[in-house]
Amino acid sequence: MSKSGWIEKHYPEPNLYRWIGLTLEGIAATVLLLLVLLTCFDVAGRYVFNNSIDGAVELTQIGLAIMVFAQMPIITWRGSHVVVDLLDHLLGNRIVKILAIFSVFIVSTAFYFLAVRIYQLAERSLRRGELTEYLGLPAGHIAQYIALMSWVTAACMLTYGAYRVLKEKNESQQLGE
Repeated sequence: MSKSGWIEKHYPEPNLYRWIGLTLEGIAATVLLLLVLLTCFDVAGRYVFNNSIDGAVELTQIGLAIMVFAQMPIITWRGSHVVVDLLDHLLGNRIVKILAIFSVFIVSTAFYFLAVRIYQLAERSLRRGELTEYLGLPAGHIAQYIALMSWVTAACMLTYGAYRVLKEKNESQQLGE
Protein backbone atom coordinates (compact mmCIF):
# COMPACT_ATOMS: atom_id res chain seq x y z
CA MET A 1 0.00 0.00 0.00
CA SER A 2 1.35 3.42 -0.90
CA LYS A 3 1.85 6.20 1.61
CA SER A 4 -1.02 8.26 0.18
CA GLY A 5 -3.28 5.20 0.20
CA TRP A 6 -2.46 4.56 3.85
CA ILE A 7 -3.19 8.19 4.73
CA GLU A 8 -6.51 8.06 2.84
CA LYS A 9 -7.50 4.89 4.68
CA HIS A 10 -6.60 6.02 8.21
CA TYR A 11 -7.47 9.72 7.92
CA PRO A 12 -10.93 10.09 6.35
CA GLU A 13 -11.20 13.79 7.21
CA PRO A 14 -10.98 16.59 4.59
CA ASN A 15 -7.53 17.80 3.54
CA LEU A 16 -6.61 20.35 6.22
CA TYR A 17 -7.98 18.22 9.06
CA ARG A 18 -6.23 15.16 7.67
CA TRP A 19 -2.82 16.84 7.93
CA ILE A 20 -3.57 18.37 11.32
CA GLY A 21 -4.55 14.90 12.56
CA LEU A 22 -1.49 13.26 11.07
CA THR A 23 0.79 15.89 12.63
CA LEU A 24 -0.83 15.73 16.07
CA GLU A 25 -0.83 11.93 16.10
CA GLY A 26 2.82 12.01 15.01
CA ILE A 27 3.63 14.28 17.96
CA ALA A 28 1.72 12.03 20.36
CA ALA A 29 3.39 8.88 19.00
CA THR A 30 6.86 10.43 19.24
CA VAL A 31 6.24 11.55 22.82
CA LEU A 32 4.92 8.09 23.70
CA LEU A 33 8.06 6.48 22.28
CA LEU A 34 10.25 8.90 24.23
CA LEU A 35 8.28 8.14 27.42
CA VAL A 36 8.77 4.41 26.91
CA LEU A 37 12.50 4.90 26.37
CA LEU A 38 12.75 7.21 29.38
CA THR A 39 10.97 4.69 31.57
CA CYS A 40 13.17 1.82 30.34
CA PHE A 41 16.38 3.76 30.94
CA ASP A 42 15.14 5.00 34.29
CA VAL A 43 14.26 1.49 35.50
CA ALA A 44 17.48 0.03 34.11
CA GLY A 45 19.49 2.79 35.74
CA ARG A 46 17.72 2.28 39.02
CA TYR A 47 18.28 -1.49 39.18
CA VAL A 48 21.57 -1.90 37.33
CA PHE A 49 23.48 1.23 38.35
CA ASN A 50 21.54 2.02 41.54
CA ASN A 51 20.86 5.52 40.19
CA SER A 52 17.70 6.75 38.45
CA ILE A 53 17.37 9.58 35.95
CA ASP A 54 16.92 12.93 37.68
CA GLY A 55 13.61 14.54 36.74
CA ALA A 56 12.15 11.42 35.11
CA VAL A 57 8.85 11.86 36.93
CA GLU A 58 8.64 15.49 35.84
CA LEU A 59 9.49 14.60 32.24
CA THR A 60 6.81 11.90 32.34
CA GLN A 61 4.21 14.38 33.57
CA ILE A 62 5.12 16.89 30.86
CA GLY A 63 5.13 14.15 28.23
CA LEU A 64 1.69 12.96 29.30
CA ALA A 65 0.34 16.51 29.07
CA ILE A 66 1.78 16.90 25.57
CA MET A 67 0.41 13.54 24.47
CA VAL A 68 -3.10 13.95 25.91
CA PHE A 69 -3.62 17.47 24.63
CA ALA A 70 -2.24 16.58 21.19
CA GLN A 71 -4.91 13.87 20.91
CA MET A 72 -7.81 15.94 22.23
CA PRO A 73 -8.64 17.75 18.94
CA ILE A 74 -8.52 14.47 17.04
CA ILE A 75 -10.78 12.63 19.47
CA THR A 76 -13.20 15.55 19.50
CA TRP A 77 -13.61 16.02 15.77
CA ARG A 78 -13.84 12.30 15.07
CA GLY A 79 -16.48 11.84 17.74
CA SER A 80 -14.37 9.13 19.37
CA HIS A 81 -15.30 10.12 22.89
CA VAL A 82 -17.80 8.17 24.96
CA VAL A 83 -21.36 8.71 23.71
CA VAL A 84 -24.44 7.37 25.43
CA ASP A 85 -27.19 6.92 22.86
CA LEU A 86 -29.81 5.05 24.85
CA LEU A 87 -32.66 7.32 23.77
CA ASP A 88 -31.62 8.06 20.17
CA HIS A 89 -34.00 5.56 18.63
CA LEU A 90 -36.87 6.94 20.73
CA LEU A 91 -36.25 10.63 20.05
CA GLY A 92 -35.97 10.50 16.28
CA ASN A 93 -33.32 11.73 13.89
CA ARG A 94 -34.31 15.42 13.93
CA ILE A 95 -34.19 15.73 17.74
CA VAL A 96 -30.92 13.80 17.91
CA LYS A 97 -29.39 16.14 15.31
CA ILE A 98 -30.57 19.22 17.26
CA LEU A 99 -29.10 17.79 20.46
CA ALA A 100 -25.85 17.00 18.63
CA ILE A 101 -25.57 20.60 17.37
CA PHE A 102 -26.32 21.82 20.89
CA SER A 103 -23.56 19.60 22.27
CA VAL A 104 -21.12 20.90 19.62
CA PHE A 105 -21.71 24.44 20.85
CA ILE A 106 -21.55 23.46 24.53
CA VAL A 107 -18.30 21.50 24.12
CA SER A 108 -16.61 24.13 21.96
CA THR A 109 -17.67 26.92 24.34
CA ALA A 110 -16.41 24.95 27.33
CA PHE A 111 -13.04 24.33 25.67
CA TYR A 112 -12.77 28.00 24.68
CA PHE A 113 -13.38 29.35 28.18
CA LEU A 114 -11.23 26.64 29.73
CA ALA A 115 -8.40 27.67 27.39
CA VAL A 116 -8.85 31.34 28.29
CA ARG A 117 -8.53 30.57 32.00
CA ILE A 118 -5.56 28.23 31.53
CA TYR A 119 -3.82 30.85 29.40
CA GLN A 120 -4.38 33.48 32.11
CA LEU A 121 -2.82 31.13 34.66
CA ALA A 122 0.08 30.44 32.28
CA GLU A 123 0.73 34.15 31.84
CA ARG A 124 0.68 34.64 35.61
CA SER A 125 3.06 31.73 36.02
CA LEU A 126 5.47 33.20 33.48
CA ARG A 127 5.28 36.66 35.08
CA ARG A 128 6.15 35.17 38.46
CA GLY A 129 8.94 33.09 36.99
CA GLU A 130 7.57 29.78 38.28
CA LEU A 131 9.74 26.81 37.40
CA THR A 132 9.21 23.07 37.62
CA GLU A 133 10.60 21.47 40.75
CA TYR A 134 13.53 19.36 39.50
CA LEU A 135 14.38 20.47 35.99
CA GLY A 136 13.71 24.18 36.38
CA LEU A 137 11.60 24.47 33.23
CA PRO A 138 9.16 27.39 32.97
CA ALA A 139 5.80 25.94 34.01
CA GLY A 140 3.90 28.61 32.08
CA HIS A 141 4.99 27.27 28.70
CA ILE A 142 3.40 23.90 29.40
CA ALA A 143 0.18 25.61 30.46
CA GLN A 144 0.27 27.76 27.32
CA TYR A 145 0.52 24.60 25.22
CA ILE A 146 -2.50 23.16 27.04
CA ALA A 147 -4.46 26.37 26.41
CA LEU A 148 -3.46 26.42 22.73
CA MET A 149 -4.54 22.82 22.21
CA SER A 150 -7.83 23.54 23.99
CA TRP A 151 -8.43 26.41 21.55
CA VAL A 152 -7.61 24.11 18.63
CA THR A 153 -10.06 21.56 20.04
CA ALA A 154 -12.78 24.23 20.31
CA ALA A 155 -12.14 25.38 16.74
CA CYS A 156 -12.16 21.84 15.38
CA MET A 157 -15.38 21.08 17.22
CA LEU A 158 -17.08 24.17 15.82
CA THR A 159 -15.94 23.60 12.24
CA TYR A 160 -15.62 19.92 11.46
CA GLY A 161 -17.71 18.74 14.42
CA ALA A 162 -20.67 20.81 13.24
CA TYR A 163 -20.06 19.73 9.64
CA ARG A 164 -20.09 16.08 10.70
CA VAL A 165 -23.37 16.52 12.59
CA LEU A 166 -25.06 18.37 9.74
CA LYS A 167 -24.20 15.77 7.11
CA GLU A 168 -27.14 13.64 6.04
CA LYS A 169 -25.72 10.31 7.19
CA ASN A 170 -24.56 10.07 10.79
CA GLU A 171 -20.91 9.26 10.15
CA SER A 172 -19.78 10.19 13.67
CA GLN A 173 -20.88 6.85 15.02
CA GLN A 174 -18.97 5.02 12.30
CA LEU A 175 -15.76 6.99 12.92
CA GLY A 176 -15.94 6.64 16.68
CA GLU A 177 -16.51 2.91 16.81
